[in-house]
Amino acid sequence: MTDAAFKDIPELFEAEVGEALTARTESLAAFRELGPPDLCHVVKSTGKTGQRDFGSFHFVSGVDASSSASLAAYINSLTYSLEDSSAWFSKGPTWKVRNGCYCCFNAFSRVDVRVDVKIPGGVHAYVVDLRGERHEASPEIWQETYMSALIRAILYSDDPTYWLDAYRKLDPITTSEGEVRFLQAAETLFMKGWQVGSDPEIQVATVVTNHLTAAILKYFGGSARWQQAANLFEKLAARDPEISSLLAKSYLGMNEEVKAVQVMSTAIKHTPRSYTLLHVQSDFLRSKGKVDWALKLAKEAVNCAPSEFVTWEKLTELYIDAKDYESALLTLNSCPMFTYNGKDAHRAIPTSRVHLPSKRQIEDLLPEKQKTEDDEADPALLRLPAPGLRGTWARAYALLTRLVSEIGWDELLKTRSAVFVMEEEYRMQKVQADIQTANLKQRIRETAVMESEAGSTVIHEDGTVSKQSESVTLAAADDDASIRGVRSLPESKTSEKNSATDSGGLSPSSSIPVIRVSTESEVEKELAESGRATPNGKDKDDDGPSVPSPTLEIPVAAAANEDSDPPPTTPQEAFSFTNKRLCERWLDNLFMVLYEDLRIWTIFRAEVAHFKTQHVAYRKTGLEWEILGDLGIRLHHREEAKEAYQRSIETPRFSQKPWVKLLEMYAEEGDINRTIQAAIRVATYQHADFTEMTYPTAVARCFFRLGQIHGHAKIQFTLLSMGLPEPILKIMDNYLQYGKTFRVEGYDF
Repeated sequence: MTDAAFKDIPELFEAEVGEALTARTESLAAFRELGPPDLCHVVKSTGKTGQRDFGSFHFVSGVDASSSASLAAYINSLTYSLEDSSAWFSKGPTWKVRNGCYCCFNAFSRVDVRVDVKIPGGVHAYVVDLRGERHEASPEIWQETYMSALIRAILYSDDPTYWLDAYRKLDPITTSEGEVRFLQAAETLFMKGWQVGSDPEIQVATVVTNHLTAAILKYFGGSARWQQAANLFEKLAARDPEISSLLAKSYLGMNEEVKAVQVMSTAIKHTPRSYTLLHVQSDFLRSKGKVDWALKLAKEAVNCAPSEFVTWEKLTELYIDAKDYESALLTLNSCPMFTYNGKDAHRAIPTSRVHLPSKRQIEDLLPEKQKTEDDEADPALLRLPAPGLRGTWARAYALLTRLVSEIGWDELLKTRSAVFVMEEEYRMQKVQADIQTANLKQRIRETAVMESEAGSTVIHEDGTVSKQSESVTLAAADDDASIRGVRSLPESKTSEKNSATDSGGLSPSSSIPVIRVSTESEVEKELAESGRATPNGKDKDDDGPSVPSPTLEIPVAAAANEDSDPPPTTPQEAFSFTNKRLCERWLDNLFMVLYEDLRIWTIFRAEVAHFKTQHVAYRKTGLEWEILGDLGIRLHHREEAKEAYQRSIETPRFSQKPWVKLLEMYAEEGDINRTIQAAIRVATYQHADFTEMTYPTAVARCFFRLGQIHGHAKIQFTLLSMGLPEPILKIMDNYLQYGKTFRVEGYDF
């Protein structure tokens, strides 16, 4: 079985031949958007009777899927990668690829295009729908399949969250002719781009916001070649004015601000309700320091698309820029959150063997892949919930961390308590509402009892009807109390008692009940002003229990009809649910996530400071330094995060993440030597993980950013001066050759 493996291609051996194809067919209905990477399945045989055949498969992206011939050519190229015999005297069997099947998902028509290749023999292409039925492949299906494969290759190229075993990544576009064909296919299928779905932060995919436009912007924006994108969008904007937002974005990338403003001015007259166009205008004004103008446009964008997360996110960012932190927190609380479904992936199947060949020419620069003590970390660091956030939750958390970096944790809590109903306030309001409800029920019961005791209507023998005087008096008194109410001063208690006794014959013990509409704080204030009661409700002159006053306080509805002045408002009476909002549960959870991050970060910085004062080395494992670096990035402590990543790469741990982060930091700082050193490590890690593509990758983007400043010639001479091994130098030279082929800025100096 060892001889049946490929020399330099990763693969997974099946327990039963054909199991991977069956699992893919059963999973087709579960693919929601772009679909998973392409699947290449081969069957290897020795051609001898009694020898068992082996089936293996691997995932791949970047293969030209424009026709059955190009896919068959890829399968045929695998025949040259089989392992040779272990020795010249070996009598072992010779393995050959007997047949293969290449599967590529069409994200537009939701079908799986497959090409069966028999060696020797013929090529058969067909389409498998979601029900598993076969159909013929039309030219339109092939064009959609070609574009689907390109979109996946571009968007999955350097996504750290999407990882598969035996996943091989190749360059999707290698020549200028291939790029022209890509643009032609994009122009043809652009209006159908919404069918392939959109990013998880977008609720409804449109012509402007979908995976196709994201791939175009990433491909041309990463190399700052906006001219090609602008030419494409200019043709499409004539058909749909909403595409003008992409055209304006391309012009701004080219530093053609006058053209961009003209395009935006013309387009806003045709599509005034386009939130993408409003966002481009808002970003342009924000870059010019006109935050107040950008804020108005962001508010209008929210009105145009209130169900989209990105509109509320943009408004929150501008409120933070404007230092209006209360409005920023309220806007963040209003963001619509969407369930994160993740990218499409194959169903996991049991495998008999995993073959990941090592590339010894380039792996000498890397640590061993064996697990060491540097792969262990403190459980408190491993349990941090923030790294697990995805989609809208991660974007909302980024806004929250930006808020805390601007104003600090204490001020954030004050702002939170100023705009949201806190638990104590909610409990207090609920208690007051329960008291008022209980008083109202008690009043209704006592009124019913008084009416039954006072008598009812009397029918005399002559047929006349009359009511008893006591009943009339009580009904009149009760109606007058419930509609108008009488507020009497504390010193007139005796006269009220006498008048109540004379009119209804009621004793003080059966006086009219007290109805309290105002808050308890107002009653305490009145008692304090009278100077006759203490806070606990007892007279200063008498230690015995006080008799409740029969005074009726003016109800709000009745007081509004009178000409008397309203009572003074106390701070507690000013509180209500109308001037505060309820904090969403998900935002409460994000506050707890933020608290955990800040707690761990505070402990970490305190330990660092303590060890420095003691002149003792502060030691952590490689994984712990990496987690702390990610934590510093999340909390916007850039310098401390860079120091943690630098400490992480000093440990013998196999991980490219700290190198990628340092590569981006050094490129932003313009440090050419450190950027190239980090780029060499990242490129080596990627090729060791079978990422054999040049662009779009993080290394290419950073090289092209440096090339705009220093030129590609300086980068090339710096690489030559390092004395790198030939295989690694060839890998690094591929990035510069790509820039020369596609005329990236800086290639000619």
